[in-house]
Amino acid sequence: MENSTHFKVFRLAAYGDIGQLKYFYFAVVTVLYVVIILANALLIRVICIERSLHEPMYLFLCALFVNQLYGSTGLFPALMFYLLSDTHDISLLYCYFQIYVLYTYAITEFCNLSVMSYDRYMSICYPPQSNNIMTPKRICGLILLPQVYSIFINAIVISLSLRLQFCANVLDRVYCDNYSVVKLACSNTMLNNIWDLVATVLSFSCTIFPTIYSYVRVLQICLKSSKETRQKAFNTCMSHIASLLNFSFGCLFLILQGRYDTAHLPPILRTVLLVYFPIYPPLFNPIMYGL
Repeated sequence: MENSTHFKVFRLAAYGDIGQLKYFYFAVVTVLYVVIILANALLIRVICIERSLHEPMYLFLCALFVNQLYGSTGLFPALMFYLLSDTHDISLLYCYFQIYVLYTYAITEFCNLSVMSYDRYMSICYPPQSNNIMTPKRICGLILLPQVYSIFINAIVISLSLRLQFCANVLDRVYCDNYSVVKLACSNTMLNNIWDLVATVLSFSCTIFPTIYSYVRVLQICLKSSKETRQKAFNTCMSHIASLLNFSFGCLFLILQGRYDTAHLPPILRTVLLVYFPIYPPLFNPIMYGL
């Protein structure tokens, strides 16, 4: 450990000196947050009170919308506060809390989308048996399992980060992310890096591969079916594929910015790419599924 200091706060340097523009940014962020809350809450309410929507697909959608409200709340209140604040210091405790919320949101979102692809696979490839297989008990298990998994994975991430000592406390971010925090550490981060790699590979393999398999099987069935069946399957699956790609791009932007130098990009573009995954999917999904 070299030149380590017991910092009590991190400084979020990406806010910079935005002057009077902070009121414009605050208004934009507030409108986005209100729209996200209203759109997701409305669809949750509709699914809950409309008995005809108490089917696996809509119950999984409801879980998706609840998770999006959870993830948005991990970002927006702090973002709105720091936009208007003259200081951009965040306590270590709240920084780790924000990391935990955003990371559990991200992993749960991927898992929920994977579960939804499994439901599409069952309903298209095995329509007669689908209702017997997707029992209420199994649906509850498929909704709860992603949450338990993400809690377990990220509890280890946070526990490994809590032990670190830091050489600096300036994050070029508008919110805390674990990779940026670990890069500031003077202490040994080998365990953090190993676990991050394991968690990333495990999470992607447990979600992407089942999704790819599901859609390969759906495609095989569609190629053997009538034009009407293909069109129905296409309409059912396209919204899910769009959601998956949208969220995957957002996570990819975050990963690339953490591992590559993006100083040549305009600051506003860097910030937009950073906040893509906790803002645009919660905004995009309820509007698309609602329509």
